[in-house]
Amino acid sequence: MSEWYYADAQRERQGPVDAGTLRDRFRSGELDLSTLVWREGMPQWQALSTVADELQLLVQADTGIDLRADYEAIENGSASAQAAARAEAQSPYSAPATAALADNVVGGGEIVHAGFWKRVAAYCIDSLVVGMVGGVIAMVLGMVLGIGMAGMGRNSEAMGAGFIFIQLLVNLVSIALSAAYYAGFHASAGKATLGKMAVGIKVVRSNGERISLARGIGRYFAAMLSGLILCIGYLMAAFTERKQGLHDMICDTLVVDKWAFTDHPEWQQRGLGTVTIVILSIFGLLLVVGIIAVLAIIGIAAASLN
Repeated sequence: MSEWYYADAQRERQGPVDAGTLRDRFRSGELDLSTLVWREGMPQWQALSTVADELQLLVQADTGIDLRADYEAIENGSASAQAAARAEAQSPYSAPATAALADNVVGGGEIVHAGFWKRVAAYCIDSLVVGMVGGVIAMVLGMVLGIGMAGMGRNSEAMGAGFIFIQLLVNLVSIALSAAYYAGFHASAGKATLGKMAVGIKVVRSNGERISLARGIGRYFAAMLSGLILCIGYLMAAFTERKQGLHDMICDTLVVDKWAFTDHPEWQQRGLGTVTIVILSIFGLLLVVGIIAVLAIIGIAAASLN
């Protein structure tokens, strides 16, 4: 009896298992036709689809219906919509393969993970967008609530409580706005915020599928945790194998090139790219100018004290 090995969603080797176990895991949806497998006698790892006949994967166990012709037609693009629908309806496995087809996820190609500096450049743009919108909303809230506080007269206790309430409300609105921005864009069809779109990267599940809105919200708050621990969670993206930050590991997400998991993985860009370099240069210059301005103010203040 042959012993088989297969690669899971994280590309880690699993096994050995017998052919029956491999067949059961395929039919339960744990594996799909693009999963890499190997057994003794095979020169290299191959997609599960290449050994489908040997393992009798595409023959329904309960009815004996042979689905090989339908799946071959779907794979080479010659199947009609009706044949594709029939194959899906008769499929002995469900969620993973069906979801991947619906979301246009292409497995098996090269995956270029987004590096640390690309993510920094995207964050610079996103922070600017969220900051500007949040600033306008905070200003409007402050004006409206400030007018309301003016009606309290000169009651210092009431004004103090009102000021605390305004600060708390502004902070809550800021968090809600940021969560909606990041989660909404990451869960959208583009899978990317405005900043990520600009530098050509996107956020996906580890199998290339689009993340849900709920996962996007969870990832936002997990990112806050990455920042709270002295930004170590963010810095992990520069050193981990798949360029994952702590929040990516918590939420099972990857940040990859926009052409990853598509029909054109050869269009992926390994380098920083012109847009990323320009963004980093501009924000780096602004940072240096800001530091010089702060130092100048401190110097002037110290001189005035003397």
